[in-house]
Amino acid sequence: MSEQFSARRVPEGKLRLLQAALRLITSSRSLTSLGIRELARAASLNPNTFYRHFKDLDDFGLFVLDYVAGEVKQQVRLLRQQAASSDQAARDTVAFVYEYFRDNPAIPTVAVRELHGPSAVLRQAIDEQLEQAAREMTEDTVERRLVPDIERSVLLDIARTTVRYMLFRGMDYIEYPDQQDAIRLETVRFLRRQYAGALAEQVSPELMSRLMGTEPG
Repeated sequence: MSEQFSARRVPEGKLRLLQAALRLITSSRSLTSLGIRELARAASLNPNTFYRHFKDLDDFGLFVLDYVAGEVKQQVRLLRQQAASSDQAARDTVAFVYEYFRDNPAIPTVAVRELHGPSAVLRQAIDEQLEQAAREMTEDTVERRLVPDIERSVLLDIARTTVRYMLFRGMDYIEYPDQQDAIRLETVRFLRRQYAGALAEQVSPELMSRLMGTEPG
């Protein structure tokens, strides 16, 4: 786990439980599969320490997801706010997110597994985090006028698609190191095509109709 991940201020017991959980996560496990005694043992803590910080595993899972999302979103927002163009924002964001996933592979594993896991609480929490990330991406894009000719609602649709695309593609980035350069380039092209398609649709609906073989709406 990267040093930047453990640098934020949280009580030591909570941080040790968080770090232990991410160490225990493998390709075949999820947060909801961990036992409290197992978790406490891996963190070198008494099981009672868990209950001083959390009500149950769902409560602990919410803490893990919120902490992880905060780590990623804070840096991504900074990169977008510093970008001089939508293309620079795309390149910088893609590079950071994938490298962060590579250094902290348990993070996308947790998100992907719990997104389709047995806990309705955690499924909803991940959906909300992904939606918040998409809305922040949209607000930054609008505020910085990175793609000024695309409507806000369309930008939000693109952001929602992009956030989920990168989460799942990030798993491939971790699993196939020899493809990492190609995955980064592919993702940047994906973003460009999303914006280009939205621009073409808004500027010339007749052209889009011809390309798609449909009648203009």
